[in-house]
Amino acid sequence: MKNYDKYRIGYFVPPVNEYDWVKKDHIEKAPRWCSVDLRDGNQALIVPMNLEQKLEFFTYLCEIGFKEIEVGFPAASDTEFEFLRTLIEQDMIPDDVTVQVLTQSRRHIIEKTFESLVGAKHAVVHLYNSTSFAQRQQVFRKDKEEIIKIATDGAELMNEIAARYTDTDFEFEYSPESFTGTEPEFALEICNAVIDIWKPTPEHKVIINLPATVEMSMPHVFANQVEYMSKNLHSRDSVVLSLHPHNDRGTGVADAELGLLAGGDRIEGTLFGNGERTGNVDIVTLAMNMFTHGVDPELDFSDMPRAVEMFEKFTDMTVDPRRPYCGSLVFAAFSGSHQDAIAKGMKWRAETDPTRWTVPYLPIDPHDVGRQYDGDVIRINSQSGKGGVAYIINRDHGFDIPKAMRAEVGYMMKGISDHTHEELSSDEIFDIFSREYINFFSPLDITDATFSYFSSTKEEGEKTVAVRMRVVIDGEVYNIDAEGNGRLDAVANGLKKTPYNFDYRFITYTEHAISTDSSSKAAAYICIADKDGHEYWGVGTQYDITLAAVNALVSALNRMNKKEHMVK
Repeated sequence: MKNYDKYRIGYFVPPVNEYDWVKKDHIEKAPRWCSVDLRDGNQALIVPMNLEQKLEFFTYLCEIGFKEIEVGFPAASDTEFEFLRTLIEQDMIPDDVTVQVLTQSRRHIIEKTFESLVGAKHAVVHLYNSTSFAQRQQVFRKDKEEIIKIATDGAELMNEIAARYTDTDFEFEYSPESFTGTEPEFALEICNAVIDIWKPTPEHKVIINLPATVEMSMPHVFANQVEYMSKNLHSRDSVVLSLHPHNDRGTGVADAELGLLAGGDRIEGTLFGNGERTGNVDIVTLAMNMFTHGVDPELDFSDMPRAVEMFEKFTDMTVDPRRPYCGSLVFAAFSGSHQDAIAKGMKWRAETDPTRWTVPYLPIDPHDVGRQYDGDVIRINSQSGKGGVAYIINRDHGFDIPKAMRAEVGYMMKGISDHTHEELSSDEIFDIFSREYINFFSPLDITDATFSYFSSTKEEGEKTVAVRMRVVIDGEVYNIDAEGNGRLDAVANGLKKTPYNFDYRFITYTEHAISTDSSSKAAAYICIADKDGHEYWGVGTQYDITLAAVNALVSALNRMNKKEHMVK
């Protein structure tokens, strides 16, 4: 990067920086939202939307709660004019929704803009002209007074022409386009000149929109510019201060958030940030950021997958899998430590306060945006850990793997994923777990076991367990009677009566019901160790917990046999 020295700071700081916005730590209420998907977003597409797509997109924007929607530049093309006329003539604009149209400060364009709105109940007419130093110098080659005259001439024309259309409730908006490259004192001067012509009142306000047409500064500088304007605009109680951040520096959301703290009342933006060049402010991210702070964004993204689907359908663009709140992978945790913390956090929430969301690593509950824990949260690959694997097996299949067993199972899954270079699905994980641990009946199998109990003469209160069992080893059948001081001890003593040397000791045993209904299966987990201390886990299932324990022991012995070769 050898040419950095040809660049200079292109923004202008206000004459006074008060930094009152810094004293606020979060946004306390939703702004007025205005979607510009159908104008700014549409003009950024390689293939702009056709009429049918625009109409369907407009309906969807109304469904999710937008009350102000910029529908285009009706004087610029027949397509945009026809779109607006279709909305009005087919009565597609809800009574509580206001359409917004853009116009340059030229008489024939303003006149056609008002013609396009005939029959609309409510409308925002948005006047703009560029005010930046670079545009004044290079594009228009006009001085400040000439640029102000463009704006004030347009404002006067709008007063004059709107008076002819008394059936529509108009709200006027003015944008000093390229505000971020405009000297703040000049931006203030031109905005106040327009305000003085429109003469707003608290009952009939005007909108002053400050567009970061090109994002040129760090967000705190933009906030200072907004604060300066907010504190010095004429008739401030009769002005809605609107912000239209772009994303050239990748901080459009931050500009919007700090701008709202600095006095902004309204946001113009698009779903997922679509727009010219790097795009507009991402309204989805901005709204969901408020949601995570307990603020109602007054937009409904409870079905985020549908929002993504609709956006991709209309724009032929894709949403990045890591885009906040909406990407396909934003809730996915592959890291072992993250998975463990999420699993523990979910358990803690269920046990303590299900009404609050405080789960580590997940800023929101996936259910709140129409996502599911199944397949969305804990994802298993070679980076995953024991906690994540155990969580998935428990969540999806009801097996609560003992803590001492989790590391072994986790490393097994990591190794398989590492070897295949693929993510493992929940079904694949359980299939591997089942084949390796559950009811593993070869070459040893105990096909039948009947237990009975009798009092011992050795010690008062102590009971001995007797077992009659049918054992199959490598195809040979053995009918065995044995005794022990417990069920598994009796089985162990019975196995010693076979020709094979099953030399092991018990390490641990645990059990639980897989489901809570009356016909539920039981799961048993047994760990045994060979003479060298190597441990082997087995899992057994059966409707009878006693037989589930027998199956777990058999599974552990068969896994041990793969190394010790007790049965050749």
